[in-house]
Amino acid sequence: MRFEFATAGKILFGEGVLGEIGGIAQRMGKRLLVVLGKKAVDPSLLLSRLDEAKIGWIEFRVDGEPTIEAVNAGLRIARDGSADMVLGMGGGSVLDAGKAIAALRTNPGEVLEYLEVIGQGRALANPPLPYIAIPTTSGTGSEVTRNAVLASPAHKMKISLRSPLMLPRAALVDPELTYSLPPDVTARTGMDALTQVIEPFLSTRSNPISDALCLEGMRRGGRSLLRAFENGEDAQARQNMALCSLLGGLALANAGLGAVHGFASPIGGMYSAPHGAICARLLPLVHATNLRALRERDPENAILSKFDAVGRLLVGDERATADDGVRRLEELCEALRIPRLSAYGITPGDIPSIVEKSLQASSMKTNPIRLSQDELAEILERGL
Repeated sequence: MRFEFATAGKILFGEGVLGEIGGIAQRMGKRLLVVLGKKAVDPSLLLSRLDEAKIGWIEFRVDGEPTIEAVNAGLRIARDGSADMVLGMGGGSVLDAGKAIAALRTNPGEVLEYLEVIGQGRALANPPLPYIAIPTTSGTGSEVTRNAVLASPAHKMKISLRSPLMLPRAALVDPELTYSLPPDVTARTGMDALTQVIEPFLSTRSNPISDALCLEGMRRGGRSLLRAFENGEDAQARQNMALCSLLGGLALANAGLGAVHGFASPIGGMYSAPHGAICARLLPLVHATNLRALRERDPENAILSKFDAVGRLLVGDERATADDGVRRLEELCEALRIPRLSAYGITPGDIPSIVEKSLQASSMKTNPIRLSQDELAEILERGL
């Protein structure tokens, strides 16, 4: 047995931990680039704590998914403002934008040179600026991952900038920041969080540490997502979902993902579809297809016993089976009112192109079994 496990330099979790940002930032630098979303959670507490700590700051807003152009714009602001550290506060898109800016501010060349698939995949030579990640959704786990997903409209793809050096210096996970999320955002980000504790658990790169994190994440997420959707002020449910998201980020950064995210990368680049919504719609379909393919082609694979564990945790019943887990995911999609893929303009004629692009995605390589192009096409057809 051999595996690697690495994560953020410091993780601070709990209600109200945002208030501790001043002291954390003081130990990293003097001037901060603050990356926010266009519809950010009110940053006034954050900024007031920075002012109290006498941390200079400049603001940069990201509109939607981070593009190569947006990262370049942020780099110019960081350079012109003499920022010596970066903070991202928002959903996964904002955190990824901040992570990319911090990484590329200290490394020469163009963004494209460092991207996978469409670029040269050049390795970072220098450590990034110190980066602090503060999530305001319970979904991506980007606060503890080593990559940033960037959109390239020219290529109609979303591609990762990836390096072990990109792990944030500090992650502050404050569940209170998620209380105001509307139900639809809670639903799609929550299903993304659930996907990210299921896929690493079933990944071909799973390890004992990532498995333990995923099991706890599934236990908390399986019982709390619907509660958070129905009542955003349910503090225990919000806390459980914030922890589920964090645990998923820790797991995926060290064990990889699967076909759900293999699809999400090209679909997100080709269509204006939220990442979490794609994952939510595809999770039950991919999970069922993987289970069927393993039973048919590799029935002695030890991963099959893990599907039973997923079923037990999602249903909350020790007698539940792998098939019960599939049904539970299907029921969650319906209860959370997850849109079908056709709602984002995807048509049957688009399926061959999506399948072709998805096969290039790194997440496909760690799916528990290699799915055929026909199986991948069938998943998409059922998701329309």
